[in-house]
Amino acid sequence: MSLIVERYAVIGNPVQHSQSPWIHARFAAQTGENLCYTRLCAPFDGFAETVRDFVARGGCGCNITVPFKLDAYALADTVSPRAAAAGAVNTLRVNADGFLYGDNTDGVGLVRDIEGNLGVALAGRRVLLLGAGGAARGVLLPLLQAKLGEIVMVNRTAERAAELAHHFAQLAAEVGCQLIGGGEAVARGVFDVVINATAGSLAGELPIFDARALGTNTLAYDMMYGSQPTVFMHYAQRHGAFTADGLGMLVEQAAEAFFVWRGVRPESALVLAELRALLGRKCID
Repeated sequence: MSLIVERYAVIGNPVQHSQSPWIHARFAAQTGENLCYTRLCAPFDGFAETVRDFVARGGCGCNITVPFKLDAYALADTVSPRAAAAGAVNTLRVNADGFLYGDNTDGVGLVRDIEGNLGVALAGRRVLLLGAGGAARGVLLPLLQAKLGEIVMVNRTAERAAELAHHFAQLAAEVGCQLIGGGEAVARGVFDVVINATAGSLAGELPIFDARALGTNTLAYDMMYGSQPTVFMHYAQRHGAFTADGLGMLVEQAAEAFFVWRGVRPESALVLAELRALLGRKCID
């Protein structure tokens, strides 16, 4: 008698570059879970139809990448608190009743990479978050839950950062974190962690911030990753900081999605090390 192979996929456009099938294949092999994971490129105007067709053909869940995270949020029947805070969904699960449950694992992936893989404890620390778009919003709840001392958000359009800070103000107060949002002028002094949540690295653009935020003990973390250190990482290195890219975040958010689907938590650090070796890059540059 053959075992039933449950089907999962990553949905985006473009999607062929995604490392998710490799990552989840390693998770499945490690945990003994019987699943098949593929890539699906959805038309820009056909995301919902792509998901419904996948579910109709036996799909049990999917990861969502750009540009469909807002579409996934709208499509989900219910969402987790962290997805509600992010206003976006990157993980869909088909429940037993056929309804779609939406979650967002990006923020927890970021926190686990910084604390678990890079060994930087976040409690009580000062964090400078560059950007106020979807990526920044998607990680704010888990960052606040990490009991930071202060988060300063800087954005080219200062009003967007101020609005985002206002949106999360009550939660920040509840966890005892000072949360400030605005333009470059609101960031003063050296920060323990500087996180680039802008998409600038994709175009080789450096986000606007004061280099005096960087010290010799500062972790400069770029949520993007590529075959080489990003322009943000190069800049931070020149100013004495140590740096990391977002590959660990990618693996950690995938591990959390795997847990959401399967109820089993894989050994993500092992898979991250394998992927680093495969891509020929070090853990920290």
